[in-house]
Amino acid sequence: MRQVLASAWAILLGLMLLQVGNSLQGSLMGIRGGIEGFSTFQLSLIASAYFVGFLGGSQLAPGMIRRVGHVRVFAALGSFISAVLILYPVLPNAYAWMALRVIIGFSLSGVYVTAESWLNNAASNTNRGQALSAYMLVQMFGLILGQAMLGFGDPGGFILFIIPSVLVSLSFAPILLSAAPTPSFDTAKPMSLTQIYRNSPFGFVGIFLLGFVFSAQFGMSAVYGTQIGLSVNQIAMLVSAFFVGGIVFQFPIGWMSDRMDRRVLISGVAAAGALSASIGVLGGGSFATLLAAGVLAGGLAQPLYALLIAYTNDYLETDEMAAASGGLVFVNGLGAILGPPTVGWLMAVAGPGGFWLFLTLALAGVAVYGGWRMTQRPSAYAAEAGDYDAVSYAPLMPSVSAYAVETAQELYVEAAEEMAETTETTTTQAPSD
Repeated sequence: MRQVLASAWAILLGLMLLQVGNSLQGSLMGIRGGIEGFSTFQLSLIASAYFVGFLGGSQLAPGMIRRVGHVRVFAALGSFISAVLILYPVLPNAYAWMALRVIIGFSLSGVYVTAESWLNNAASNTNRGQALSAYMLVQMFGLILGQAMLGFGDPGGFILFIIPSVLVSLSFAPILLSAAPTPSFDTAKPMSLTQIYRNSPFGFVGIFLLGFVFSAQFGMSAVYGTQIGLSVNQIAMLVSAFFVGGIVFQFPIGWMSDRMDRRVLISGVAAAGALSASIGVLGGGSFATLLAAGVLAGGLAQPLYALLIAYTNDYLETDEMAAASGGLVFVNGLGAILGPPTVGWLMAVAGPGGFWLFLTLALAGVAVYGGWRMTQRPSAYAAEAGDYDAVSYAPLMPSVSAYAVETAQELYVEAAEEMAETTETTTTQAPSD
């Protein structure tokens, strides 16, 4: 890890500043939107618009980078983000905010693709897994620090919109001024959605439902907090709770995934997440209870993204894994787009508690579908083998681009090939009867 930090600290610092700004403005939308009098459904569409742009950027950014290069794409999209962030208070209109959120999502997705390829290039084959882990930790800490900055100003004023704009502008300096060379850029030819579904129906459906969960946590938790009358600091703590839980649970659950049937683990974790979210429905009157529900529901939901990708890989050939990354991100993005309007509608019908009810139903859906799939075909996990390959689980967050997922897939391919070589060598050297 020390070697990774020495070679890629500038890129990681820039990515963390970028995530701090993104996290701050994400929650600020829900709070300021309530001040401006936007309805719950309008706020849900504003949240959804971000994921529309993000999904579009993940599809178009690679082509932009190949045409004009990393530096130009990075600088252009960065300037869009910085400018849009300070336009929100100038244009207090729900439909204008939807358009701005599409631009923000598109630009951030392109910036992530660019920065992630730089980070991948700065790492070596021996420490690429550590670089990916460092990136995930940086993203998590950035999300939490962004929430801490909500108390630095009045949500009804301008300062909280200026701060993320400045942070985003500063985030580009360490990356563009670093000594890391501009990498060559290429991505795998994507696998069709039909192929992914045929290989792993549970992986496909689970990733889709998880898009609902993550977009609700990221885009609607501040709206929920505003509706039940939480203070700005309490809202920041509640939103942070989801990501604190993700940090706490990510690696223990990942360790378990390499040592047991992933399908059982995913279904069990999703069921536990659903029960945790139901605490928010039943105990919504206590702020401490809400924080506990956030830590547990967020901590159990966040690792599911990486678990489902690893599980899908168990049913793919090694030459198909990298190709599946774009399709998996696309499916998750579709769920993320549909999530906020669905939870917004449920909150309008059932009240603010509809937020927790939505998380409960979505996570329960993953658990129930996983349980049903267990009756349809045998598991890829060989009980007699004792475990999976020790490095087959790579920590990932739903907020990363398809490039980071593809990098994780390449790590999985290398691990699978090493395991196959080891097995072949062991078989060859085994004494004959």
